[in-house]
Amino acid sequence: MNQQNVNGAEYDFYGKLPLKKAIPLGLQHVLAMFVGNLTPILIITGACGLGAGSEFANLQVTLLQNAMLIAGLVTLVQLFAIGPVGGKVPIIMGTSSGFIGVFNSVVGVMGGGVVAYGAIMCASIIGGIFEGILGFCLKPLRRFFPAVVTGTVVLSIGLSLIAVGVNSFGGGDSAADFGSVENLFLGVIVLIVIVALKHGTKGMTSSSSILIGIIVGYVVAAIMGAVLPTTGVSADGTEFTKAWVLNWDKVAEASWFAVPKLMPVKLVFDWRAILPVMIMFIVTAVETVGDISGVMEGGLNREATDRELSGGVICDGLGSSFAAIFGVLPNTSFSQNVGLVVMTKIVNRTALAMGAIFLVLCGLFPKLAALISIMPQSVLGGAAVMMFSSIVVSGIQLITKNPLTTRNITIVSVALGLGYGIGANSGVLTHLPQAVQLVFGGSGIVPAALMAIILNVVLPKERTNEKSN
Repeated sequence: MNQQNVNGAEYDFYGKLPLKKAIPLGLQHVLAMFVGNLTPILIITGACGLGAGSEFANLQVTLLQNAMLIAGLVTLVQLFAIGPVGGKVPIIMGTSSGFIGVFNSVVGVMGGGVVAYGAIMCASIIGGIFEGILGFCLKPLRRFFPAVVTGTVVLSIGLSLIAVGVNSFGGGDSAADFGSVENLFLGVIVLIVIVALKHGTKGMTSSSSILIGIIVGYVVAAIMGAVLPTTGVSADGTEFTKAWVLNWDKVAEASWFAVPKLMPVKLVFDWRAILPVMIMFIVTAVETVGDISGVMEGGLNREATDRELSGGVICDGLGSSFAAIFGVLPNTSFSQNVGLVVMTKIVNRTALAMGAIFLVLCGLFPKLAALISIMPQSVLGGAAVMMFSSIVVSGIQLITKNPLTTRNITIVSVALGLGYGIGANSGVLTHLPQAVQLVFGGSGIVPAALMAIILNVVLPKERTNEKSN
């Protein structure tokens, strides 16, 4: 029995996994979320006028460095817990992209600049504390989140990420050569390697299929850069560098070691930022409940406990407040990594902790971070299309955990059809107040979750359902 435990340690959260296995398995998680962890900061600092080419370009570099450090530290708290903070669940934390819409609105209202970014940070500290309080109160609210509700949330999370994965597969939708043969070729190569290793091999090779697939894609991209043209000309005659090209200059220019800076921007208290951000933290709490439910069902084949959900949401909130002290946007559970856990079934805490420690090192050693940051989007996309679809499957498993009665079918149908549909096609909200557009016009997760919760409360229980309970 002990031998079986050792062999299957990667599938046991508390299993004793040797470092030679834990390190590559943890590195998979870093590669899956690295770009997504930095993208929100690039977008918001750019909107504030603090991006490359501005007098605050050094500030942006500092924030990117801090983002990696904070993601690693908050992940460690989520994995091991400090008192009630942390759910002890196989979740990777990182900079949330869910707040981009609200933050862009704040920037527009406040006119950008360091002041607007300072207001965003102050609002994030207050909103994070607010979410932490919600986490402490989560147990009495648990009855509003049965399997049919959390499954619908997880399903909508997966559906919203599929488009993200396909965009990466094509090289990133902002790339001038989006959808080019080279980008698609890299994505297909990575996907083929992952599927072949996952189902054609056993042991460590199968478990590390994501990492190996990404490394193969990285190497192929480097070879392509040596034998194929790396620049192209757009329709208007502008020359551009192709999206799959590795920018080695970025690695050469990065410093070897740098100490992260505390409070890189001055906090600004402004209700115009605080109120919409607090609303988004409520939304984030619901999404985190969905992520934790999905990872526990998909990775450990059981429902999340009250303690796990509460600790996870508290870590989500207080971790976001902690991140803002370092000038970093809110840190929340990363759905990308939920997909990785669901697909591989690897939930070992030591393995995930190795990934978190690697993120901390990236925050301290910028050259290491730069080496990963130049990875072509299409390489990541080859892995993402499969990982994100795994979240959809996990949501379906949650929904069908109980009998699929007429009541449950109605909840899922309306939540996805109307709720997720509205969020995914936000143009239908054009004539509603801006606050409504900000909250409900994002990925579709929020309106789907709200619909599912309301219908679960309003629709009467069916007799067959009552007997099964």
